[in-house]
Amino acid sequence: MGSLVGHVAPGFAFLIIGLWHLFNHIKLHVQNPNTYISQTWFPTSKFKYLELYIIMVATTTSISMELFILPDRHQPFDPDGTIPSNHLHNFEHASISMTFFVYAVFSIILDKIENKAKSSLTQLLASIAFFQELLLFHLHSTDHTGPEGQYHLHFQILVFVSLSTTLLGIFIQKSFVINFVRSLSIFSQGLWNSFMGIMLWTPSLVSKGCFLNPEDGHKVVRCYDHESLHRALSLINIFFSWFIIIVTIFGVSLYLVLTKFYDGDFKVRYFSLGIEEKEKEKEKEDHVEKFNNDVESQNPNNFIHVGKKTFSSLDIER
Repeated sequence: MGSLVGHVAPGFAFLIIGLWHLFNHIKLHVQNPNTYISQTWFPTSKFKYLELYIIMVATTTSISMELFILPDRHQPFDPDGTIPSNHLHNFEHASISMTFFVYAVFSIILDKIENKAKSSLTQLLASIAFFQELLLFHLHSTDHTGPEGQYHLHFQILVFVSLSTTLLGIFIQKSFVINFVRSLSIFSQGLWNSFMGIMLWTPSLVSKGCFLNPEDGHKVVRCYDHESLHRALSLINIFFSWFIIIVTIFGVSLYLVLTKFYDGDFKVRYFSLGIEEKEKEKEKEDHVEKFNNDVESQNPNNFIHVGKKTFSSLDIER
C-alpha cells in the first residue's frame, strides 16, 4: 500500500461502495419512511450479490498484489520461511483484505438461509472487518511519524466512525441517520485514502521543505527540519478540516437531490388525500346542517312573533 497506486486503487473501491450505500439508503428511506430498516449490503436488479462479488474480487486482487505480485521473489517469505521486516506491512494489508473477503462470503451464505438473526450477524461481520482495519492501521509496523502518519491518523478517525455506526446499526436498525453516517464514512475512507496517495507520492505535491526518501523498498516523505515538518502536519490538519466540510456538503446535497427525485409522486398523493379529506368533512357539515334545519322546521314549539301577539304554527294553519 506504500505507493500512489496502493492507496488510490483500494480508495476507489471504498468510494464506490460508500456511494452505492448512500444512494440506496436515501432511496429506501424516502420511499419507505415508516417501514425503513437498514441493510448492510444492497442487491442489484440483475445480479443480486454483485456488491459482495465485487468486494471478493477486489480483496482477492489486493491479497495477490501484497503477497505474490509486488514482492521481488513473488512470495513474501525469506528463504528460511520467516517473514522479513520489509514485508510485515504487506501481511497487515493482506489481513485487512482477508477480513473483508470473509465478510462478503458469509454475507452471501447468511442471505441464503432463513434466520431472524442473519441481518444482525451480517452487520457484526462488517463491524469485525472495520475493527480489523482500525487495529492494524493503528498498530502499523511502518513508521508513521511524519506526514504519512498524520494522514493515517485522520484516516483512522474515519474508520472508527464506520466501526461505531455499524455496531450501533445492530441494535438500532430503523435509524436512517446512523446508516447515512456509516455510508458517508465509507465513502470518506475511499476519498481520503486516494487523496493521501496522491499527496504523498506525487513529487510536485509534497509539502515545501520535505522530500521523498527511499526506505525499505518504498518511498517515504521526510522533512529537512522541524519547522518544515510542523508546517506539513498543520497543512494536513487543514486539508482534513476542508475535507470534512466538502464531504458534508456532498452528503446533504445528495440527500436533497434524491429526495426531490424520488419523493415527487408521494407529495402528489399526500396532497390529493388532503383534498379528499377536506371534501368529505365539508359534505358531512352540510349534511348535519340540513338535518338540523329539517328538525327545526318540524318542531311544533316554534313560534312566529308578529307585533305584540305571538302565534304558533298551528294557529296560522287554522
